[in-house]
Amino acid sequence: MFHLTRNKRGHAVPRVAAALLGASALIAGGAVAAEAAPAPAASGPTSAHVCSQAVHPGYATCFALKRTDKKARAMSANDTPSGYGPSDLQSAYNLPTNGGSGQTVAIVDAQDDPNAESDLATYRSTYGLPECSTANGCFSKIAQDGSTNYPTGDTGWAGEISLDLDMVSATCPGCHILLVEANSASMSDLGTAVNQAVSQGAKYVSNSYGGNEDGTEAQSDSSYFNHPGVAITASSGDGAYAAGTEYPASSPFVTAVGGTSLTKDSSSRGWSESVWDTSSSEGAGSGCSSDETKPTWQTDTGCTNRMVADVAAVADPATGVAVYQTYGGSGWAVYGGTSAASPIIASVYALAGTPGANDVPASYPYAHTSNLNDVTTGNNGTCSPSYYCTAGPGYDGPTGLGTPNGLAAFTAGS
Repeated sequence: MFHLTRNKRGHAVPRVAAALLGASALIAGGAVAAEAAPAPAASGPTSAHVCSQAVHPGYATCFALKRTDKKARAMSANDTPSGYGPSDLQSAYNLPTNGGSGQTVAIVDAQDDPNAESDLATYRSTYGLPECSTANGCFSKIAQDGSTNYPTGDTGWAGEISLDLDMVSATCPGCHILLVEANSASMSDLGTAVNQAVSQGAKYVSNSYGGNEDGTEAQSDSSYFNHPGVAITASSGDGAYAAGTEYPASSPFVTAVGGTSLTKDSSSRGWSESVWDTSSSEGAGSGCSSDETKPTWQTDTGCTNRMVADVAAVADPATGVAVYQTYGGSGWAVYGGTSAASPIIASVYALAGTPGANDVPASYPYAHTSNLNDVTTGNNGTCSPSYYCTAGPGYDGPTGLGTPNGLAAFTAGS
């Protein structure tokens, strides 16, 4: 359903299947951890996509970015992983350290990560989080048909899976986690996996992937993403404003999640955020949809169609999060991309409580704008109207209404 994508310079190019070209980032040796990098070069930290950004029409790509400027070394007992961990995210977004009991956050990704559960166990034990395993009923992994006949493993998508599982753990340590692995990165398989997650009872479903709009979004909306009473999140993309709007983030039935740079500071909050923008071709996605109609709860006046994004969370690899991955990785690494932001926001919804049975939870933040951290600095490109790509007071494309400040913005009611 996605015909062409743009390369790093914004030109349309054919894609080949992401399911066949998942990028590996292998470092020789056993389990290792990222250490603090030396003083960065003038160009700053560097990162790479873990999934191929070239995929066939009808396919999507994942939006995980992995830092490539971190040296690897074995961890000692006194080491801590580089990158933000659970206590950082809980502090930055004013989240409870417990909560989510009885709630299930579903992660939808393509291909199999055979080390998903064991890697998750390492992440959680390292940070002192409760066990989340198949044995205690907290973690489950299924294929898109609900079986345990998992698809073919892919080291690139495994990086995405590790990022997603770790961000749910960091944000909502008490939540159960359901990993649904699609047979491929086709929209039909990924959409089928979304439906499977909902049929399994998940009220919160994170999608850290996307592709260009091509005019068939209405069909996919009705087939896969129109689930009243379920909070479905989708990453806005990593190609900055120049890449155009991504689907399913542009669906009016999902919460489109943009990205920020998150930095500790001396303010009363203790943190500051700006639009994530590494370059003209790497940063939080945003923009006015070409095809999707504007939902009634979205009130910006410069775009008559659906505007992306709704809210945001940390996505800049330079201020990235700690992730543990061994299938295609060598242990601890620092990740970013709006792939990190989507599962964070899905987990905040889970902490906030079960959505109304007939609600589209993407509307909730619009009724609680004062309960968000308004991001007012930075841009992800050049645009007109300026709010499509430039942060300012109130709503803007790259960060939407802002980032979580507690749970109130993600609950029902006005």
